[in-house]
Amino acid sequence: MAETDPKSVQDLTNVVQTLLQQMQDKFQTMSDQIIGRNILNMMSTRIDDLEKNIADLMTQAGVEEIEAAPEKPKESQGSS
Repeated sequence: MAETDPKSVQDLTNVVQTLLQQMQDKFQTMSDQIIGRNILNMMSTRIDDLEKNIADLMTQAGVEEIEAAPEKPKESQGSS
């Protein structure tokens, strides 16, 4: 019978091992992406909190909040 042939069993074992390794690799990649996104989200939240705290401190100190940074003077447009 072909089902009990050691070569067939070995081939099936190799195929299953390859599939499991591919699944593990994909799972690891997805896990890394999720962790990366979570870190970025946490950093974004911390930056937002920091900006709010700075704005609160500026208000308490009586300093007006500047919405945008002032533009730098433009260099002469003819020079490169």
